[in-house]
Amino acid sequence: MSSEEETSEKSSSFTLPPSSSSSASTSSPPPASHFIGKKEDIVKAGRVTKIVNGCRDILVLYHQGKFHAMDPRCYHSGGALQHGDIETSSIAATLITFMLCQHQEFNGRLCIVCPWHKYKITLAEGEGLYQAVEDPSAKPLKTHWRSKGVKQRIHKVTEVNGNVYVTLNASQEAIESDVYRTERYSTDLHKLQPKHKANK
Repeated sequence: MSSEEETSEKSSSFTLPPSSSSSASTSSPPPASHFIGKKEDIVKAGRVTKIVNGCRDILVLYHQGKFHAMDPRCYHSGGALQHGDIETSSIAATLITFMLCQHQEFNGRLCIVCPWHKYKITLAEGEGLYQAVEDPSAKPLKTHWRSKGVKQRIHKVTEVNGNVYVTLNASQEAIESDVYRTERYSTDLHKLQPKHKANK
């Protein structure tokens, strides 16, 4: 990893612990956490969305033995991340994982890929990643992954006695994915939903 990439990772102002699951040593969930479901059900489903605290949609993912939670709409244009793949950076691995609908790593970091515009978002931090070109005049082009900073709000997942809980990230710092949980967006989204026609 280059020093530039290390700097971009360290410069993130996100302070909530990563979303990867933790097994609690106590028999009760953390304060202010919200029950999502039974571990076995979420593991079987792979990903679930839930309304938490009566107002916030949360996407909970299970991958490689860990749970992750985030806002379910991509920070860029509101794409539904529950339909996104989590893939690999080499061409061969990308083809294999695309066909298997598996998860992808970028510089060793798992990312979910938005199904609408292919934006890459790290599962642990919510950082937006992009491929930077070193020298546009060089052939072939040489690219490397860089961070745009935290764009997607990540929430903490805890497992207690086979139950999965989410603690909302209550940081007051605005994160771009927050726009898709506003009342205005919800109203506009419902207007855009296709109307189901009654069967004749």
